[in-house]
Amino acid sequence: MTLEEPVPVAPETAAGAKAEPPHRATPWPEARKAAARAGADAGAGREPRRVPLGQALGRVLAEPLLALTDLPSFDTSAMDGWAVAGPGPWTVREETPVLAGHARAAALTAGEAVRIATGAPVPPGTTAVVRTEHSRAGHAPDVGLLVHALRDVVPGQDVRPRGQECRSGDELLPAGADVTPAVLGLAAAAGYDELPVPARPRVEVLVLGDELLTAGLPHEGLIRDALGPMLGPWLEALGAEVLATRRIGDDAEELYAAVTGSPADLVVTTGGTAAGPVDHLHRVLDKAGATLLVDGVKVRPGHPMLLAALDGRRHLVGLPGNPLAAVSGLLTLAEPLLAALGAPVPSGCSTGRAPVLETVHGHPYDTRLVPVVRRGGQLVPLRYNGPAMLRGIAVADGMAVVPPGGAPSGTELDVLDLPWPPTSGAVPAQGVCFT
Repeated sequence: MTLEEPVPVAPETAAGAKAEPPHRATPWPEARKAAARAGADAGAGREPRRVPLGQALGRVLAEPLLALTDLPSFDTSAMDGWAVAGPGPWTVREETPVLAGHARAAALTAGEAVRIATGAPVPPGTTAVVRTEHSRAGHAPDVGLLVHALRDVVPGQDVRPRGQECRSGDELLPAGADVTPAVLGLAAAAGYDELPVPARPRVEVLVLGDELLTAGLPHEGLIRDALGPMLGPWLEALGAEVLATRRIGDDAEELYAAVTGSPADLVVTTGGTAAGPVDHLHRVLDKAGATLLVDGVKVRPGHPMLLAALDGRRHLVGLPGNPLAAVSGLLTLAEPLLAALGAPVPSGCSTGRAPVLETVHGHPYDTRLVPVVRRGGQLVPLRYNGPAMLRGIAVADGMAVVPPGGAPSGTELDVLDLPWPPTSGAVPAQGVCFT
């Protein structure tokens, strides 16, 4: 990647630029903590869901995984060979070999043997299993087929006794364990068809605005809706179950009906969080009897974001309408709330720290979130980081948390990682922004 010269920055963030006085809002770290507390309070006592094994991958266990049966549940042969009783040589009973998945054979008496397959239940009276490669079989006059062992036979050899791995009721894994492919296999072996996992938080997205197009090119004051296609998949990546993404015009009554009628645990809205002539969200929340927990955050972009409790279990996160500002609100408020509600993907807050390549100027009073890529163990800020821009975040590895006042070159910054794998190639035609 070619490093470019420093590029111009927005007046509100440029060094020496005149900045507005501090606004009455929640500091960024406190806003994230408030969202996490709200999620934890709402999630307390939520009943886990039981989902089919195939749907549990990547989740965590909501309860300890207890063995539903002994494993194995009967004495089984660990090898192909001969089930034998007593000392050899052994006379082979003339019957069908004992196979896995078939009924147990009749009991053996001393001096008898029967052919057996791996995984088959050993007949009662079995002393050991002699592997095929450790035996020699041949016919003897007046006796029939005889099996001779080529090695010493130890009682119990190559027999998996019932309960060797676990007994019914044993704890196999504790609550909170990650459900990996191996865990799915263990659960299936232990008799599970479903696994208890924390219920995924249900989310509904309401995209607000008369000016939004869902297809075609922007024209005549109308713009494409960038948030509708982005927010649902992003929230799914954070572990939410997205019930719907709905588009609502600048109509207060329609918004009120949508907010109060939503069955979701979390309603996410876009736009309408400020005090403009069609910014209805505050009035709608007041009419709905909601409690504002966060009303503005000291962060750029995205400071008009808000968090409200609709009731004891349901919340609303109001995102700004500008796309990157909305991403800031998503990472600041929605992500920690969903994580505390039990979403399977953990919060990305402070998941990693790294030094910044060059000085990043900060807002005088507010935290800044800046799209970055990781290169050689350092953070490289990306150029397209304005509130309405998505070009930077589209190739970013995360958002660097820049404290008020900025960060000199070499300063270690927290990074909000994104809920998908980091970029692996070069950043196309972006350069960097030493802002």
